[in-house]
Amino acid sequence: MKEKHLDLVLVPLGMGMLLFYHFWLLFTITRNPTRTVIGLNAESRRKWVFSLMDDPLKNGVLAVQTIRNNIMASTLLATAAITLSSLISVYVSNKSSSPSSGFVYGNKSQLMSSVKLFAILVCFLVAFLCNVQSIRYYAHVSFLATVPAYQDRKEAIEYVARHLNRGSFFWSLGLRAFYLSFPLFLWVFGPIPMFVCCFTMIFVLYFLDTTSNFTREMHSHSIKEETVGGDVESIV
Repeated sequence: MKEKHLDLVLVPLGMGMLLFYHFWLLFTITRNPTRTVIGLNAESRRKWVFSLMDDPLKNGVLAVQTIRNNIMASTLLATAAITLSSLISVYVSNKSSSPSSGFVYGNKSQLMSSVKLFAILVCFLVAFLCNVQSIRYYAHVSFLATVPAYQDRKEAIEYVARHLNRGSFFWSLGLRAFYLSFPLFLWVFGPIPMFVCCFTMIFVLYFLDTTSNFTREMHSHSIKEETVGGDVESIV
């Protein structure tokens, strides 16, 4: 295969595999959430909200401290994302340095270099926006979770649980954007490292995203089952 055609073949193939994997993950979360870590954690958070809001005056401090830790984690990722975006913007503006051509195998045109850097920049900007949205939901939940008037109202507790899971969902999206930045960064050094990274990342993400039968059984026995039902939105 000609060197200039590698980007046209390997890059779409690698990104297509990642896209297909995440479509499968979304389908699994919707149909069988306990098979995934995201769905299992969402169910745990929902039960945690019901447990805390049974007595918000007693558990209010614990709720606020736990949500504060999540806000700090989102803030750290948002700060890292916007910092990396700024560094890439400065690099593109100054054009003071570039990768050594000896380590690059693929399309070396100036246009392709700009496309690669722009893709990485967009990836970090998406991570920043997702983490900002996560902070927004977490901050809102920190107020709602300590309101005594919601103690015996199922619909109000479900509302708080949905917002907490939405905050975690945006945090997961921001983390996925960081994961995606790895193959995009390796794309700077050529399409072959990028394709290998995409292929390897699918196996790593599958290991991180799925749960085993032992994990599901341990989760079901360690957490008291609630009699309150929930829809797909409350889980996802």
